[in-house]
Amino acid sequence: MKASKELTTNLQAVLVDLIELHLQGKQAHWNVVGKNFRDLHLQLDEIIEDARLFADELAERMRALGAIPDGRSVAVAEGTSLAPFPAGLVDTKDTVTLTVAMLNAAVGTMREVHDQVDEEDPTTADILHGFIGKLEQYAWMVDAENIKATAKVVTPEDANTQPTV
Repeated sequence: MKASKELTTNLQAVLVDLIELHLQGKQAHWNVVGKNFRDLHLQLDEIIEDARLFADELAERMRALGAIPDGRSVAVAEGTSLAPFPAGLVDTKDTVTLTVAMLNAAVGTMREVHDQVDEEDPTTADILHGFIGKLEQYAWMVDAENIKATAKVVTPEDANTQPTV
């Protein structure tokens, strides 16, 4: 099978977002500071590694389909849908917000092109399914850092002061 121009364009859009996710993840990893620094620092490593692996898998799939991937910095900068990551040290709370936005933007591109990719090449659409599932899981896990708990926790001390019936 030879990729059409449309399939190539769609896969290129996903590729540049994955490369940018990797690069911005590294920027966040190097410059995150604040409460729960270590946990977020390590979690970013996981995201970065998967984004890099996903980009490589997608680029190699593109080549298998006769398409030419473009991972040059100029192509990434011009083509990514991810908002720029700020320079300087970034608090963990803000890093969480920015990381979730990065992940959601990358997934958004995948979902935007998915149906067109699936029409031409269901095998590549299956690859995108795997990427989407993992990146959405990361978004949930990272976002949990800033979500407020809603459960009323009863401590053993509280339980002892409860009236018994």
